[in-house]
Amino acid sequence: MSTKPILIVGGGPAGLAAAHSLASVGQKCIIVEKKDSLGGTPIHSGYAKLVPSGEWAKDAIGGMVDRVTGNKLITVKTGTTVSEFSGKAGNFSVKYSEGKGNSVSSAVLCTGFTHFDSINKPEWGFGTYEDVVTTTQVEQMISSGQGVRRPSNGEKPKRVAILLCVGSRDRQIGREWCSKICCTVSANLAMEIREELPDCHVYIYYMDIRTFGLLETKYYWRSQEEFKVKYIKARIAEVTSDGDKIIVKGEDTLVKRPITIPFDLVVHAIGMDPNVDNMLISSIFDVDLEPNGFIDRASSYGGMGASSREGVFVAGSATGPETIDDSIAQGQAAAFSALAIANGQMAAAE
Repeated sequence: MSTKPILIVGGGPAGLAAAHSLASVGQKCIIVEKKDSLGGTPIHSGYAKLVPSGEWAKDAIGGMVDRVTGNKLITVKTGTTVSEFSGKAGNFSVKYSEGKGNSVSSAVLCTGFTHFDSINKPEWGFGTYEDVVTTTQVEQMISSGQGVRRPSNGEKPKRVAILLCVGSRDRQIGREWCSKICCTVSANLAMEIREELPDCHVYIYYMDIRTFGLLETKYYWRSQEEFKVKYIKARIAEVTSDGDKIIVKGEDTLVKRPITIPFDLVVHAIGMDPNVDNMLISSIFDVDLEPNGFIDRASSYGGMGASSREGVFVAGSATGPETIDDSIAQGQAAAFSALAIANGQMAAAE
C-alpha cells in the first residue's frame, strides 16, 4: 500500500463506499465533507425508504457512516473543504479550508448533486401555495414520523398529485437531461402514501415513465396493481388554488382533452442538478465539466471513474443523475482506480 493517503471529497454514499473499500485493503484515506456530518443527501435531506432496497436511509446510510467513522485507517474531516490542490498523480499537495495541508497520492471526487429548486418552475405553484411541496419534503414528513400532511392545515390529504419531470427534460429552463431515478422514487412515494393513508387517492402525472430495468415490475406495475396508484399521461400547464384545494390544469395527452382537477396536496418530483459548487471544484482540482455542468468522466475503458486529470477520479451523482446503489458501486470502482495510481500501476487516462 502507498504510504500517502488517498483523498476522498464528499461524505455521501459514493464517498463512504470509496473510503471503506480502501480501508478494507489496508490503504489509508482522508474523507473531506463540507457539512458537519457524513451521510450525504440521503441523510441531510431526510430521505425515508431507499430505492430499490426498501431500507430506511437512516439505517442503510447510517451503517455506512458507522463503518467509516470507526475505522482507524480513515481520517474524517467534516465541516471542511479543499481550498488548494496541486501536483501530479502520485504526489499531490492538498490545503484545507482550516489552513492545514498534507500530501496525497490521488483523489476521488464524490461531491454529489443539488436538488432542483422548484422556484424555477413558478407556474406549477411551488412557493406560492403551501400545499405544493417537493418529493424531498414528503420524504421528510415520512422519515420524521409525522406522516404525510397538508402544510396549510395539518390535515391528512384525501387526494394527492405527483407531477413528474420537475426540473428534468425541460429545455425551457435549461434542464434537458432525465434525472433517472425520479419516476421510481415517485412510484415508491405513492405506495408509501397509500400504505399510510389507504383512503387517499394518489395520481401520478407523467410525460413518459422511466422505471428502468428491473424496477418496472417492482415499482411501476406494483404501484398500480397492488396500491391502485393512478397514472395520467399529461402535459401540465399550471397549478393554481381556489383558496382551499390546489388545482392542476393541463391536457390529458392520451384522450386529447383539457383537465382541471382539485387536490389536497401536489408534489413536485424534483430532478437532480449539478452540484452548485462544481465551477469551484473544477477550478480547484483542474477537472473538466461536461456541457450540463456535471463533472466530466474520461472513457471507462481506460480506468473506472477517471476524470480529465490523471490521478483524480470521480464517482456517483457528481457525474450526472445516479441511483444510490450505482453511486456506491462507482465509489468502490473509483477507489481502486485511485489505489492503482497510488501504487504506480496505472497509466494516465486517455
